[in-house]
Amino acid sequence: MSPIVTVRGVRKAYDSGLVALHSIDLEIAKGEIFALLGPNGAGKTTLISIICGTVTMTSGSVSIDGHDAAMEFRAARSKVGLVPQEIAVDIFQTVWNTVTFSRRLFGRPTNPAYVESLLRDLSLWDKRKSRIIELSGGMKRRVMIAKALSHEPDVLFLDEPTAGVDVTLRKDMWEVIRRLKDRGVTVILTTHYIEEAEAMADRVGVIDKGRIVLVDQKAAMMQRLGKRQLTLALAEPMTSLPPGLAGWPLELEEDGQRLTYRFDASAATTGIQELLRLVDSLGIAFSDLDTKKSSLEEIFVGLLEHAA
Repeated sequence: MSPIVTVRGVRKAYDSGLVALHSIDLEIAKGEIFALLGPNGAGKTTLISIICGTVTMTSGSVSIDGHDAAMEFRAARSKVGLVPQEIAVDIFQTVWNTVTFSRRLFGRPTNPAYVESLLRDLSLWDKRKSRIIELSGGMKRRVMIAKALSHEPDVLFLDEPTAGVDVTLRKDMWEVIRRLKDRGVTVILTTHYIEEAEAMADRVGVIDKGRIVLVDQKAAMMQRLGKRQLTLALAEPMTSLPPGLAGWPLELEEDGQRLTYRFDASAATTGIQELLRLVDSLGIAFSDLDTKKSSLEEIFVGLLEHAA
């Protein structure tokens, strides 16, 4: 299946000499949730803005569902819905008028049934007659999503969709995004909340200093780059590692009360059994042991440190 979004050699340079993007290549598959991660200033918003046609690229090409974003701007833009970081609506308009007006801007025929369905999906139906100024921050964010979906786009870009939203509403927003995927909408999001990408994304891309560091399936990335760790709660704290444990990737933590061993879970052997036998032979007693795997956040931080 051909990708619904294709980015080839996209570069963005400003007159000041600042290069925001360095020859970006990226493909997004139809129907997937793709998370673009990166620190502030990495180029996430610039890249999304170029794909959506709100920022002009210096060189390169963008194709959306087979339409060249520069040569066939209207056709390409009609395929896209964009939810920017900023709340950009007429605060004195009602929710219903805001969404229906946005639909008309794209030349779509009036369809009250679709708008009603959209507002119900986003838990905005009871607020349809309310003015935007009367809504909470989370509800305003939902209105922005409804506005972006008003013309029934195939691709939805969400730039920090849950910024400034409380934890409960953030989880609700995740459910909204999952339902959009179930309807066949391709969702591309940028986020500072790594747990957001870990919970929802099919694939993850990492961008830093205007360059794509890595793109991979989330599960494959966590399997390939993730680490597991075994932690022993020591019966007696240690001030230093005994010579018999030299050469093992071990760390003493919590003032010597915990001994942590990090290993590659995908390796042929983990070394756990050998380590436990060695610990026992050295007379090191422990009261408990625990294992866990790396989070996507730990992998993300590691990638940025390696790229620095």
